[in-house]
Parts: sequence; C-alpha cells; structure tokens
Amino acid sequence: VQLQASGGGLVQAGGSLRLSCVGSGRTFSRYAVGWFRQVAGKERELVAAISWAYGRTYYTDSVKARFTISRDGAKNTVYLQMNSLEPEDTAVYYCAADPVWPLTTRSDYWGQGTQVTVSS
Repeated sequence: VQLQASGGGLVQAGGSLRLSCVGSGRTFSRYAVGWFRQVAGKERELVAAISWAYGRTYYTDSVKARFTISRDGAKNTVYLQMNSLEPEDTAVYYCAADPVWPLTTRSDYWGQGTQVTVSS
C-alpha cells in the first residue's frame, strides 16, 4: 500500500483544515488507517484512526470533539477534518495503515508527512 498525504498548511487558531490520505496499490478494506503527528524532539503520537471494515474509531483525548476521521471507499481515501485548531496542534502529520487494530508507530505503511501550523 502506498499512501499519499495532503492538506496541511498554515491556519490561525480556531480555523480548520482537512487532511487527506489516498491509498494506492491495495484497497483499505482490510486495514486500519489513521493519522499520527510529531513535533521535533517528541515521540510520534496517534491522533485518530478508523477501522475500515467496521468503522470503529479512535481519537486521542486532546482532539476529541474537534477532529473527525472518515473514509471514502470509492476514493480509497481517509480524511481528517480538523476544526477549532489550536497552536498545540502544530506538528507534522503522517497517515499510516496496518492490517492490525489499533495502529501503533510500528504500522506497516506510512505516507509522507504534511505540515500543519496553527498560529496564535
């Protein structure tokens, strides 16, 4: 599975962004797909994930009620809608996929990072 992430950018606090992760080479139908983020000098953190087959979702506490992960089977794409962004959300965001739930930093497949910067 090849993953292509996009959608990052610079936004003011309170604003919104939508990240996209497009999978190619294989459908996501048997995978968990999610988003990690990493700030320089810190460990990579799982932000949100979705189990493709069952629609099960996970959110880290700091993004609950602000971020929404969703999937589009026709486009083999996972989205992360990020609302009410805070400066603390600034990081490089990576999408990842693995046949096993839950996702971890040892996930099999990774996309390139996309930078999200939230100004105060």
